[in-house]
Amino acid sequence: MSRIIKWVCVAAIILLVITGWKVLGNGTAFAEKSRYFIIPEGKTGRQQVMEVLEKEEIISGSSLFRILGSQLGIWNKIKPGKYEVKKGESLLGIARMLRNGKQANINLVINRLRLKEDFAKLVSKNFSTDSVAVMHYLNSTAMMNSFAVDTANVFTLIIPDTYTFYWNTPIDKIMQRLYTAQKTFWSKNGRLAKAEKTGLTPQQVYILASIVDEETNYESDKYKIASVYINRLNKQMPLQACPTIKYAMKDFTLTRIYEKYLFNPSPYNTYRKKGLPPGPICTPSPKTIDIVLDAPATDYLFFVAKSDFSGYHHFSSSFQEHSQYAKEYQKALDIYMAKKAQKENQQ
Repeated sequence: MSRIIKWVCVAAIILLVITGWKVLGNGTAFAEKSRYFIIPEGKTGRQQVMEVLEKEEIISGSSLFRILGSQLGIWNKIKPGKYEVKKGESLLGIARMLRNGKQANINLVINRLRLKEDFAKLVSKNFSTDSVAVMHYLNSTAMMNSFAVDTANVFTLIIPDTYTFYWNTPIDKIMQRLYTAQKTFWSKNGRLAKAEKTGLTPQQVYILASIVDEETNYESDKYKIASVYINRLNKQMPLQACPTIKYAMKDFTLTRIYEKYLFNPSPYNTYRKKGLPPGPICTPSPKTIDIVLDAPATDYLFFVAKSDFSGYHHFSSSFQEHSQYAKEYQKALDIYMAKKAQKENQQ
């Protein structure tokens, strides 16, 4: 009898060790560094959560996890959201994560966006809110007025950066965070004082920066281009900015602006409408915003791309000089386009 009791005790110890190893050791069932899973709204019950964990192959030892979850009392505490489990995490660690509602941090990386649809797609790709709901929010006058913007210049709230949220963060919370970050941005480095010195509001600086950002990638030229547009605004000249025509046409692949495009009735057509367009044509980089604020004082009123296609520009204070450079560029462009067409026809 004593021998039977001895073996029972040994077996119990072995079972306890194995159970402990499974609970405290590697409880994951995947090979990559980490894996995400989503618990939808209204599906936080034990069976529903287990179905997700099993379908996504998150854990090894489903039966043991059910028991462990019951012992820890997690089944009535689980919240909907997106969770991340790292490779090698224990079943106990996963259970505690669910019990504490420790959701994964999701980064919203904003670089250059041109249309509200682009922003809506970006949000819906990373968060639970779909693009239709985002567009409805961005096109709501009442919602936009609460941030002191309108539906045309809503992008002035967005300073390109990386922002961290939870997967189920609603769009109003996302916009509130962007609004706060925008206010912080303008409060630093004397930006508000610089904007006032140029005679522009922060929103107007942002809109101008969006045009400058679409003109070139070269910072040295950005300073001069900003000065050209500021000079034109001060002289009440049309900006005649080609990027605004692309925006008006909603065709950002255009490499040449033909005269027929200049008759587009869009309020973003700065060949027909004086002053700044009603909203930005992209989300400019913070650096470009600062370039506009620090634009040098020049007498430049014109600029045109150099005929060597280097991406740099000629700047002029007289229309006569500008016309000469413009003819050189147009001639070079005609030759380039003809060669390109010939090459395409030969293929």
